[in-house]
Amino acid sequence: MNENWHQKAVDDVFKEIGSAAVTGLSSKEASRRFYKHGPNKLVEKKKKSAFMMFLDQFRDFMIIILIAAAVVSGIVGELSDTIAIIVIVVINAAIGFVQEFRAEKAMEALKKMAAAFAVVLRDGAPSNIPAEEIVPGDVVLLEAGRIIPADMRITEAVNLQVEEAALTGESMPVNKNVEVLVDEKLPLGDRINMSYKGTFVTYGRGAGVVTATGMNTELGKIAVMLQGEEEAKTPLQKRLKNFSKKLAWAILVICAVVFLVGLMRGEEPLIMLMTAISLAVAAIPEALPAVITISLALGAKKLVTQNALIRKLPAVETLGSVTYICSDKTGTLTLNEMTVEEIYADGNLIKTGEKQSDKKRQLVREYMMSGLALSNDVGVDSESKLIGDPTETALYQIANLNGFKKNSLEIDMPRVAELPFDSERKCMTTFHKLGNNIHADDPPYISYTKGALDVLLARSVDVLTSDGFKKIDTAEIEQVNKDMAASGMRIICLCMKKWESLPISLSPETAESGLTLLGLIGMMDPPREEAKEAVAMCKAAGIKPVMITGDHPLTALSIARRLKLIDGNETASITGRELEDLSMEEFERRVENIRVYARVAPEQKLKIVKALQDKGQFVAMTGDGVNDAPALKRADIGVAMGITGTDVSKEAAHMILLDDNFATIIGAVKEGRRIFDNIRKFIKYTMTSNSGELWTIFLAPFLGLPIPLLPIHILWINLVTDGLPGLALAAEPAEKGIMQRPPRHPKESIFAHGMAVSIIIVGLLMGFCSIFTQAWSIKTGHTNWQTMVFTVLCLSQLGNVLAIRSEKESIFRQGLLSNMPLLGAVLLTILLQLATIYIPFLNPIFKTAPLTLAELFFVFALSSVVFFAAEIEKFIKRRFIK
Repeated sequence: MNENWHQKAVDDVFKEIGSAAVTGLSSKEASRRFYKHGPNKLVEKKKKSAFMMFLDQFRDFMIIILIAAAVVSGIVGELSDTIAIIVIVVINAAIGFVQEFRAEKAMEALKKMAAAFAVVLRDGAPSNIPAEEIVPGDVVLLEAGRIIPADMRITEAVNLQVEEAALTGESMPVNKNVEVLVDEKLPLGDRINMSYKGTFVTYGRGAGVVTATGMNTELGKIAVMLQGEEEAKTPLQKRLKNFSKKLAWAILVICAVVFLVGLMRGEEPLIMLMTAISLAVAAIPEALPAVITISLALGAKKLVTQNALIRKLPAVETLGSVTYICSDKTGTLTLNEMTVEEIYADGNLIKTGEKQSDKKRQLVREYMMSGLALSNDVGVDSESKLIGDPTETALYQIANLNGFKKNSLEIDMPRVAELPFDSERKCMTTFHKLGNNIHADDPPYISYTKGALDVLLARSVDVLTSDGFKKIDTAEIEQVNKDMAASGMRIICLCMKKWESLPISLSPETAESGLTLLGLIGMMDPPREEAKEAVAMCKAAGIKPVMITGDHPLTALSIARRLKLIDGNETASITGRELEDLSMEEFERRVENIRVYARVAPEQKLKIVKALQDKGQFVAMTGDGVNDAPALKRADIGVAMGITGTDVSKEAAHMILLDDNFATIIGAVKEGRRIFDNIRKFIKYTMTSNSGELWTIFLAPFLGLPIPLLPIHILWINLVTDGLPGLALAAEPAEKGIMQRPPRHPKESIFAHGMAVSIIIVGLLMGFCSIFTQAWSIKTGHTNWQTMVFTVLCLSQLGNVLAIRSEKESIFRQGLLSNMPLLGAVLLTILLQLATIYIPFLNPIFKTAPLTLAELFFVFALSSVVFFAAEIEKFIKRRFIK
């Protein structure tokens, strides 16, 4: 069916669609069309069952390894390890299931936007029918408060205004008319003779003929995109998948070598098999899923206090990888509140807040401010909140700020007549009776007219100045208007006229001619103060902020410059129409340099996200409307607005801003970086510990020493050191300068920046300390050598966890008390280890024996080698490696 209904005259639309303005469709024809087009509703694709969703959680490679480890632990008799691993796996699966199940709710929220009933013309008479029964060709009657039930061409409009923010991003209600629009490629927001399913009428009345229903509507197209978009894997998920596969092969190879070397030395095959299996179980960081989940959950809890609600846990970490933040303008970067910025009157351009001390200009100011206060329909509710059109609210507030209070003025200057705003006239007029104490020389009545300059300039005969009434300098006024518009402001012209009596015929021709021009008022939705700082922080952190808006390019560029999104005269911007003409290949060549997108359509937001992702970027995308949902779902981080956001956008998003503030995103990015750092610290810690165990068992036979550890020792060290101390790393505070470094490269390995080398070297050092303990103890005749090796390896790992808290900062500068959970976990683990040595009934279980005080001192001294070595390494990094 024709997509360009906005280009056709109303009569041609009726003719082509086979309907009539007066009678609508017949019931018989409507039934036929219903059979052909189907119900006017959004159709969901077949859902995955809840059971299959749950099973899918066990397909992750790391989870499969853990399940295998649980089975092996059970076979060798370590039921405690089996139970612990199974609990971790089930909790992890449950969390994943809940997240996926909630993600399926986005379509349900989209369906709720549809109107339940609508009034249509059937057989020539109005009929209130279920909206699902509407068909193309139906004539729908519209009035304030009604949801638009389908896409339609407007055929009648009487002061008709429609709120389309959820669909187009346009923050102001749109004035609708029936006139033909010539441009074929107009964005939805500029098609003012069309209305779309899911939007709603805020003012006036009208009618429209339905051009599309169900999945063929603009809302339906969004539903198709929403259901077709797969959520991107998070950076951590990608890194862990790669890590798990490499780890599995490495463990199999090492354990096979240990087993074969033991056999070659003549060790008992059963003991070597048990040792190899124990080593395999110990080498698997089974606490990793728990650490990740706890880190993300703690991060999510902290972010709620900072006005960021996390809907999908992996999003917390992904924030730390973000390289681009694509943000809506209205309400996120700006206040979402129209504010008067400049006033032009009496030949002067005055910025809001500037003081006027010239008494000669006082009269002009009085007329100007009185007009703004009185020619205004803003009201105040019981909670002292302003009710009314955003433009009028801004005018009301500037008058109030200057001491001209509407309620007080109306006592002396009551409104006695009016001509309401009309989208065709582009202006409104109010008449007021002047009290005795108001301008005594004036006639008894005054009218104020406000509206578009192009209309009122032609109807004005003079301009009021401090020197009285003067001829209008049209060129000067138009230049001022042009300059204000170039700054992205919306401009209102205010005029007045004095009357001896009210006109007999209250018509635009008599009331809105022969006017005196008072001045121009420039207003805009100004940027948030905190957004300026947040943009600067973004740039310092190597993140590129991008503005995407449905607003006009001039307004978008003005806000972008004020926020320093773009510098000076830089114009790294593009409109929706220009974007439409670009191929994906050509767009991808330019996308990384564009900072401002204006007048974009829903599918274009998705195009922007895909193009950036194709260039290897990680994208956070903010949005509040239905039109944003597909892009929010596709983005690496979809960020919905908590105050102005639709349910659809919230359900599709990973995170919700409870205060709709761009600065909140930057705080969340910082938290994401902290969490990834802590997860990386845990992986470094646990892999270093496992490396130490592997080197100890692997190297001992080559040095002619017996197997230094029994399976029970390996599993115990793995349990106590990977347990509480590892989990406590999740509480580690952010390191200094965390927001002064660039984002991690999306394809960067989890072992980047020398982490893999550090794991091997520190692991070797642990192994060396353990083997030295074994060799020295055997040579000097200490019969408890195995207990000493067991304890040195355990305590060495605790020293390592304290040193690993920072890449460069010394533990002594950080302070031991700056992570109390970790300090408590280390002390508890030391007590548990001492319990295995000194509590008699535990000795036969752990194959240990009590150590003498000298032996214990030796063990603690040797265990501290790893800690001090790590501190020396950090000192070298701080001093010599920048």
